[in-house]
Amino acid sequence: MKSLLFQFILVPFVILNFVNNVNAGITSRFVREEWPSVDIPLDHEVFAVPKGYNAPQQVHITQGNYDGNAVIISWITFDEPGSSKVQYGKSDKNYEFSAEGKMTNYTFYKYNSGYIHHVLVDGLEYDTKYYYKTGDGDSAREFWFQTPPMIGPDVPYKFGIIGDLGQTYNSLSTLEHYMESGAQSVLFVGDLSYADRYKYNDVGIRWDSWGRFVEKSTAYQPWIWSAGNHEIEYMPYMNEVTPFKSYLHRYPTPYLASKSSSPMWYAIRRASAHIIVLSSYSPFVKYTPQWKWLEEELNRVDRKKTPWLIVLVHVPIYNSNEAHFMEGESMRAVFEEWFIHHKVDVIFAGHVHAYERSYRISNIRYNVSSGERFPVPDESAPVYITVGDGGNQEGLAGKFRDPQPDYSAFREASYGHSTLEIMNRTHAVYHWNRNDDGKKVAIDSFVLNNQYWSSNVRERKLKRHYLTGMRMIAS
Repeated sequence: MKSLLFQFILVPFVILNFVNNVNAGITSRFVREEWPSVDIPLDHEVFAVPKGYNAPQQVHITQGNYDGNAVIISWITFDEPGSSKVQYGKSDKNYEFSAEGKMTNYTFYKYNSGYIHHVLVDGLEYDTKYYYKTGDGDSAREFWFQTPPMIGPDVPYKFGIIGDLGQTYNSLSTLEHYMESGAQSVLFVGDLSYADRYKYNDVGIRWDSWGRFVEKSTAYQPWIWSAGNHEIEYMPYMNEVTPFKSYLHRYPTPYLASKSSSPMWYAIRRASAHIIVLSSYSPFVKYTPQWKWLEEELNRVDRKKTPWLIVLVHVPIYNSNEAHFMEGESMRAVFEEWFIHHKVDVIFAGHVHAYERSYRISNIRYNVSSGERFPVPDESAPVYITVGDGGNQEGLAGKFRDPQPDYSAFREASYGHSTLEIMNRTHAVYHWNRNDDGKKVAIDSFVLNNQYWSSNVRERKLKRHYLTGMRMIAS
C-alpha cells in the first residue's frame, strides 16, 4: 500500500522533473519585500538566557560516530565550570545512563567564552527516542532526541538543508519554517552566526546569541556542521590570527570516526545516506591531507548499504550569480571527475545568498589545452544546489548573470530552506521552500533519481533485453 501511495505521489513530481529538463532554465522574477537585513537586538526573547545559576545554554547535538548510533552533546556554562556530565534514558525523567565529557574554553580579544562542554554519548539503540539532562540542581535542563534507523539501502529519512543562516528576522523565519518541515536532521552548509561582522568582544557575544537562537532545534536533532568563510575570523587588528578558532571550540564533528585528520572535513553514514563534508577553506589540491582523505573515503562508500551519496561544501562548484562567481572553480578542477566517477547524487553548497539548482552537467572534458570549454549535459554528474539563503545580515545576492547559463535549471534570490526526503534506494523527493514575507511557500520541487541504483537498473534492463535478443537469434 505504501509503495502504491508513493507511486501516486511520484507522478506529478516526475512530470515536473521532465518538464524542467526539456525547457530552458528558469530565473524567477519574484521580488521579496524582505525584512531589514539587520541582526535581531540582543534583548529580544529569541536570545533569552536560561534562568538559574550556571544553567546550561546553547545546547546542540551532532552525530557522534560514523553510523549514527552516537551523538555529541554540547553546551556552555558561564558562572562556573560545573559538571561535564549528561544523564539520559529512554523514558522522560528516568535517566538510567550517564556519560562524562570534557570542558574547554578560549579567549577572543578580551572576550572569555565561558565553559564549553562536549560529551560523547555512544552505544545507543537505533530508531529510539532518548531523553537527556544537562546541568546541576534546579538549573538542570532537559531535552530529547531521536536516533536514526539502522543503516540500510531502503531506509526512508528526511534531511533539512540550511546555509548562511545568521541571526536576523529573516533567519528566524527560515528556522521556524524548517522546524515545521518534519525533517529529522539538518545538513548545514556553512556560515553560522556571522559574528565576524562585529568587532572586539562583540564577536564572542554574537556567537553566544546565535547558540541560544538555534537551540530550539539544535538541542533536539543533530545538525551536521560544515564551515564557511565567516567562521575563519582572521582579525590581525585584534591579534586574532588563528583561523576557525571560535567554530572549532564550539562545534565539534566526529571526524576521527571517518579517519579524517581534521574536524574541517569528515564523513558520516545516516539511515540510507553517506554524507561527505568538505572544507572550501582548507588545502584540497593533490597530495594535501583533505585530497588524500577524500580519495580514500570515496572508495569506502558502499552503495549497497548507503545508496545515497551526498556532498556538503560551502563554496558552490557551479554558480551563475555575480556574487562569488567562479570561486568554486579550483575545487571543481580537482574533484569534479571524482564526483562523476563515484556517482555522487547531489552536492549542496551555500556562500551565495540566493537559491539555485543545476541540471546534471560536467566540465571534465576540458584540460586547458584541449577539449570542450563549457559544461555539457552529463547523466553521470551530480545535481548542484546552492542554498546560501538562510537570512543573514549581508542580505540577498540579487544579481544573476545574464543570459542564464545552460547548466542552470532554476534560480531565485529569496530566503528559504530545503528538504531532501529519501524514499528508498532509487528515489528521493526534494523541495526548496521560500520564505514569502513570513510564510513558507514551496517553489522548486523534483524527484531525484539515485545515480548508482538507477544506472544499475538501466544496465540490467539493457543486459536482459540483449540476452533475450541473443536467445531469439539462436533459436
